[in-house]
Amino acid sequence: MALIFSPLRGRPMALLWSGLSLSAIGDQLYAVALTWIAVGAFGANAGYLAALQAGIVLLAALGIGRWADRWDSRFSMIAADVMRAAILLVIVLMWLATGAIGGLQLIAAVAVLGIGQSVFQPALQTILPRLIEDKSLLPAANGLLDATDRSARLIGPGLIGLIGAWIPVMHFLTLDAASFLASAAAVAFIGRRSGPTPRPHRAEPALANIQRGVRAMRRHKLLGYLFETSGLLNGAWYAAFYLALPLVISQREVGGPGGGIAAFGLIISAYGFTNLAATLVIGSRKMPAQPQGQMFGGNLLMGLAIVLLALASRLPADWLLSGLMASAALGAAGGPMKDIPMAVLRQTCLQPSDMGAAMRAYMAATSAGTLVAMLLAPSLIGAIGAPAALTLCGAAYLVVGLLGLRLFARPSEGELTAPRG
Repeated sequence: MALIFSPLRGRPMALLWSGLSLSAIGDQLYAVALTWIAVGAFGANAGYLAALQAGIVLLAALGIGRWADRWDSRFSMIAADVMRAAILLVIVLMWLATGAIGGLQLIAAVAVLGIGQSVFQPALQTILPRLIEDKSLLPAANGLLDATDRSARLIGPGLIGLIGAWIPVMHFLTLDAASFLASAAAVAFIGRRSGPTPRPHRAEPALANIQRGVRAMRRHKLLGYLFETSGLLNGAWYAAFYLALPLVISQREVGGPGGGIAAFGLIISAYGFTNLAATLVIGSRKMPAQPQGQMFGGNLLMGLAIVLLALASRLPADWLLSGLMASAALGAAGGPMKDIPMAVLRQTCLQPSDMGAAMRAYMAATSAGTLVAMLLAPSLIGAIGAPAALTLCGAAYLVVGLLGLRLFARPSEGELTAPRG
């Protein structure tokens, strides 16, 4: 277990991790609060707000690739954090002044946070390998950052579950803004230790930047399959956990401390607990030489859990919250089983100058999947109900996992590993 913390012996990595830890908790506070605000205001149509955010991330990923790979990664991360903190603080001030949050304010928050995400994440993927001198520690470093995100999914919603009945919802946005500023400060203190940003050979049009990232991943067959199915799975995950699930909670009047948003926070926190535990275990182990069994097993576990969420939604009232929490916790182990090996493969099998483009292409694919899913989900849920929609989301994971196990049951040479260059 100690291996996963080994990268923190280096000061730059320790600084980066400290800032990202606070930022990740703030992100979860924002995600739960925004979801609850939107579902309360729009019902199933809240999916369109999530679709808007996915669309903005997609357009930003397509639009900034021409320039972003030529910026210093550290500058990109700081600018993205400051920009996101600023929009949240402006919205909180407007909320305090008017006593309510309007649709335009929600759209502005979603837009700016989406753009910030599309700048920050590729820069993080590019800077991380330069902070780790011992490349054998890359799996542990990715596991540590993954654990940071997943522990935030435990702590952030858990805080909402505990104090959601007493703290005004707007101030969860205030806390998120403060966390972005802390992240920016931590990245600034890294200084030039991260080294120069690898530059592409020449400036390229936005679409060409995405295409370069797609080609880089498709040259590696396993990465190619994971990329091609990422949009479907990301859309299914968001539709399940951030639309169908809160609708079930609202419609069934799920109890728990404070009810409503507190119950939603407790369920996501249960997910975060198992998420974190699995990440600590997987991040402390060496990556298997052939990781496909673990990765597609994670898909199957997530699919089973989402189907169980659908079944748990029909439990009697006394068992409902416990059933939803247990189902969410079960599926949470599936995420790190796939995500950590995938990040390591990107960082070790691709050219350094292609990493930003590859991450941007991946973000474009996942955002496109979320966009489509959240545009379709409100009508689908209106037609078949939230429990049936959960079942369909789980089935998507099961199909991708089973097909992946079949395609890569006996991988030929080069399907799972590929040299740089």
